[in-house]
Amino acid sequence: MAAKAGDNPDSLMTLATVFCLRNLRKTMCYQGFRNKLCLRSDIFLPSEICDKLVNIYMDLVLTDSNFEPEESFFQLFSDPRSTRLTRVQLREDFVRDRDLEAIRKQDLIELHLTYCNSLSSRSLKTLTCFRETLVSLCLFGCSHIFYRKGGAPLACNEDSEDEDEESPASRQALETDFSFQGFNRLRLLNLGGLPDEVDAETLLKPLKSLTSLDLSNVQLLGTAFLTQWKDRLASLVLYNVDLSEELVSTVVELVNLRHLDISRETRRASKFKMTRKILTAIVQRLVNLVSLDISGHIMLDNCTVPHFEEAMGRPSIEPCKSSIYPFQDLKRPLQFLGLYDTTLCNVTHIPAYKVTGSKNEDQVLNAIEAYTEFRPELAHRAINQLFDIARIQHCSQLLRALQLVIAALKCHKYDKSIQVTGSAALFYLTNTEYRSDQSVRLRREVIQVVLNGMEQYQEVTVQRNCCLTLCNFSIPEELEFQYSRVNQLLLKILEPARQDESIQRIAVHLCNALVCQVDNHHKEAVGKMGFVKTMLNLIQKKLQDRMCDQVMEFSWSALWNITDETPDNCQMFLNCRGMSLFLECLQEFPDKQELHRNMLGLLGNVAEVKALRPQLLTPQFITVFSNLLDSKADGIEVSYNACGVLSHIMFDGPEAWMMEEPRRDTVMEKMWDAIQSWDVSSRRNINYRSFEPILRLLPQSISPVSQHWATWALFNLVSVYPNKYCPLLIKEGGMHLLEKVLELESSQPETKDMAQKVMDQCENFKEDPMETNHAQEVNYGQRG
Repeated sequence: MAAKAGDNPDSLMTLATVFCLRNLRKTMCYQGFRNKLCLRSDIFLPSEICDKLVNIYMDLVLTDSNFEPEESFFQLFSDPRSTRLTRVQLREDFVRDRDLEAIRKQDLIELHLTYCNSLSSRSLKTLTCFRETLVSLCLFGCSHIFYRKGGAPLACNEDSEDEDEESPASRQALETDFSFQGFNRLRLLNLGGLPDEVDAETLLKPLKSLTSLDLSNVQLLGTAFLTQWKDRLASLVLYNVDLSEELVSTVVELVNLRHLDISRETRRASKFKMTRKILTAIVQRLVNLVSLDISGHIMLDNCTVPHFEEAMGRPSIEPCKSSIYPFQDLKRPLQFLGLYDTTLCNVTHIPAYKVTGSKNEDQVLNAIEAYTEFRPELAHRAINQLFDIARIQHCSQLLRALQLVIAALKCHKYDKSIQVTGSAALFYLTNTEYRSDQSVRLRREVIQVVLNGMEQYQEVTVQRNCCLTLCNFSIPEELEFQYSRVNQLLLKILEPARQDESIQRIAVHLCNALVCQVDNHHKEAVGKMGFVKTMLNLIQKKLQDRMCDQVMEFSWSALWNITDETPDNCQMFLNCRGMSLFLECLQEFPDKQELHRNMLGLLGNVAEVKALRPQLLTPQFITVFSNLLDSKADGIEVSYNACGVLSHIMFDGPEAWMMEEPRRDTVMEKMWDAIQSWDVSSRRNINYRSFEPILRLLPQSISPVSQHWATWALFNLVSVYPNKYCPLLIKEGGMHLLEKVLELESSQPETKDMAQKVMDQCENFKEDPMETNHAQEVNYGQRG
């Protein structure tokens, strides 16, 4: 059988690394002085393992809410005699000055710092510790690193750890002492987002051997300095840098460029117009180009061939057929061409293997892939376009689309716009149309990024998108690996007294589905999170508004499910004024059949708990249950459930009946009458996981009516749904107990007759299980 999309397993190296990081004290480390994490003395790790440990540690910290960061983690790599680091990638405000200082003795070859806004100029000093070995350095979005914290001077010594690390670096005092002098091996440098106060030309002057330079969003006072690398520079990124004729003239002198990016975020902010002459100069002068990005530029019409000409023939990537005149001079198709937010992406013949744009799915996916890491503002727009494709058309590259959206959501956990558009796209990419093509592992990745979004943002749109996406999964099966976490998040959503109505409805639906068909220990754990109280608060609020809507009905249904065979949750229901709310709902909404069924199903669960039954034995409650025996609401369901509650109460015997009115005999007569009025072939809106609460009512003589109710229930279920309930009854020892019913003198004739029919039905099923009633069984959630 072919593997499903996204089903490739993690490498053993990755699995072992994650295990060690989750169990540091049991594998590599021990608890040292003042609880400091220390590396064991017999551990010696090469760079391949150390790099993996640090980089996966960062991923876990940023994407896994269950992972606890270690205060002294980076100290484990302070001694290069036992640990070797060479390639390190760190992201976001989580990274502190002291973390870099901890690894300052390592011979780093690559150091990528992205959006590390907690770093101050102390980390610039630490960078000089790597100057003799560093080949690749990224400081993208680390603008605070060029400022002293609180105006303090540079420091890089053993005592510097005691400085206050809690607040982000101040931008009050610009650091002027740092220089790239001595970074002789540095070849690749990314200074994207360099503060305007820092002069890029002066800062870069000592670097003689750069081959790749990224100056995204940097204000350049002059451009001539770029020519100092004209014989070496292979990659130049000037994203969102204001273009001018002077800058273009300088760029075309860099004849060894293979990748040039002069794109912009949007056409609206640009005064510069991309002419045919400029594009021609770039193509003709930079003959080694394999990658070019001119996204976001205003293109003059004279760049493209007439529409009637370019529309002829099948799309081609041959330069000679290019619909864009300047690119007809290319010697070979480009590997990459960025045309996002330009009119050029719409032409027919584009001489490039990979194109970013908005014309079709391929261009949009290329844009998400190219811009996610450093340009979330563009990735956000591209994901929005993917959302439209998945919603209105059809996504033909499902695996790639899902993986790109997941990567964007992980990379930009703190970017609200990415979280909004990404979660919306996931809703459509995981729906029924695409589901059969997705592996378990891929769908779990979706669930995790969705829960990350729910954790990070309380904003209505993100919460709604995330909840809707979770509805695309089989619940509870597909969510069980994050069961506790998803319940906590949903209960948190439902906490506010006034919540968005649509989110409230979806969240309650999910809560209900999550406690249906799960083991009792799951229900008990969720009960302890405050599930019962949260549902009752929602019911109280709806009562105040005099509104019986889906939220009200789902809340009672959820309580029915979570109290099934869980006495602790039943006790919580009673402790939190559950019975008062039951009576109020019954009075306020006398005609709501679904509501009555859910409430009585829940009370059936409470009545199954012997220790709690005395709390139901009051004149008020017994009268209510007795009156509901006559209900025709929802077929027989309300009457059936009311009779079930009373059957368990009657099972405690006459000595437990401490009230004068209503009389026990009178109520029992009403129960007999109700049972005899039901159609035994009735289809049921109920789903039993176990017959144990019913079976305990069979071999007894205390309450013949309770015995009859139990026997009727079994006959109805095994005759209407034999495939499901005959095996369950046999498995749970029901046949032996039914034989005892036949033997008891106290059993009523009609009860014995029905018990015999149940046994005959199960015997027939055992002999020929194919001879069954083939009526479609509907699963309406479990039996409260």
